[in-house]
Amino acid sequence: MASGFSLNLPQRRTNYRFALTPLADAMFQLLIFFMLSSGLTPYSLLPFQSAQAQVDAGPSVAGEEGEDPEPPAPEQAEDVALWTIEAEAVLVGGQRFGFDALDDLAGALGTAGSPGSVVLIVRPSAQVQDITTVLARLSAAEVASVQVSIGEEF
Repeated sequence: MASGFSLNLPQRRTNYRFALTPLADAMFQLLIFFMLSSGLTPYSLLPFQSAQAQVDAGPSVAGEEGEDPEPPAPEQAEDVALWTIEAEAVLVGGQRFGFDALDDLAGALGTAGSPGSVVLIVRPSAQVQDITTVLARLSAAEVASVQVSIGEEF
């Protein structure tokens, strides 16, 4: 039975607002995905600069443009040890040592009054982690001076 009475309810107004929160969430998820899935340059491919390339690049010491930095004091030839770094090994005096012998080798450098100096010759087969390991051990042994040079394959 229809009584002729009708109820006129107000129509709900649709409010279309553009929400940025879902867009920002999606952008952060994409950013994290691409950061984790992309590979940056492997550490083993990072180039080393020779001393001549650093000299050609200009002075690295803060100061006036024409001012040359103080050169390091020359060392005696007998105080300098030559170490060749290869993949997971160090060559000292023609003998191959593993990284487990680095502490003993670094301790044998120099004397108590004058700690020794080392020139590291890095072969292309050496990884950056190998160089880092040797430098960390030499730093722990308080070696006076460490210089790094690039060696070529024979």
